[in-house]
Amino acid sequence: MSAHESMEQADQAKEASGENRKIALLIAVIALCLALSETLGKGAQTESISKNVEASNLWAFFQAKSIRRTVVETTAEHARLSLGTVGDDAAKAALQKQIDDWKKTAARYRSEPETKEGSEQLSERAKDAEHERDEATAKYHHYELASAAFQIGIVLASATIITGIVALAWVSGILTLAGIVMTALGILSPHLLHLH
Repeated sequence: MSAHESMEQADQAKEASGENRKIALLIAVIALCLALSETLGKGAQTESISKNVEASNLWAFFQAKSIRRTVVETTAEHARLSLGTVGDDAAKAALQKQIDDWKKTAARYRSEPETKEGSEQLSERAKDAEHERDEATAKYHHYELASAAFQIGIVLASATIITGIVALAWVSGILTLAGIVMTALGILSPHLLHLH
């Protein structure tokens, strides 16, 4: 092997080493993006599950309040209908007082703004929790797609080092940009694209 050939091989090795460093840097950047999207995805998934449980609990509480209100209203109506059969004025007054108390209780079961535990307030709270759940779920789907793009990008960038096919690095870069866009959409506007 001549000195000239030896120098050419050294230059090629140096050039390949430089290219490999660039690809390694690309892989490191993609891995950082992947770590961020995975962290955001896990947080959104946890939030979605938490808000789903909260909404379910609030709807169960709403149903219990509605059942109690119905029972109290029915009892009050039944007592009101039997008022005419009571002959004693003291007993009639006592029954009327009880009917009034039941009506107040039924009204409190319907609306209790101080504690936010009336059926009207519980319904609103449950709807809010459902909205927050849907928001977190939409974010989660964006982060999952972003993570998939980053993972495929890492594989393609790694394949570039092995095969020397530079087009794989370009596709990897495009997938990285797509992953960044999906992550940004998850953060800023998760309902812009309907992914589920």
